[in-house]
Amino acid sequence: QGQLVEYGGGLVQAGGSLRLSCTASGSIVSANAIAWYRQFPGEQREFVARISREYSESYANSVIGRFTISRDVANKVVFLQMTSLKPEDTAVYYCNVPTSTDWMRPLYSWGQGTQVTVSS
Repeated sequence: QGQLVEYGGGLVQAGGSLRLSCTASGSIVSANAIAWYRQFPGEQREFVARISREYSESYANSVIGRFTISRDVANKVVFLQMTSLKPEDTAVYYCNVPTSTDWMRPLYSWGQGTQVTVSS
């Protein structure tokens, strides 16, 4: 059973930056696309960003130009660099392997996520 673990969240002021990390066991990072998602209180998870095995990047419209996804295959980690953070970015952030036909359908169970709080 694969496992992905998110960390790096915290409290930051609006306009600030954070870098989230997603580590995974085995060959998950090298063998799959990895995506970041976020969940606002009382709402469904939403897609944030995805990086393919070929390093192609995709982003939700709301984060284009502010967030950057990257991967370090050797160290089995995927990053989400977040800049120009806004209070509306406040959420719990998760990573997972998106299925090829439905990026909102993850391949693995959800982890604990990491809380990002942006103060105004």
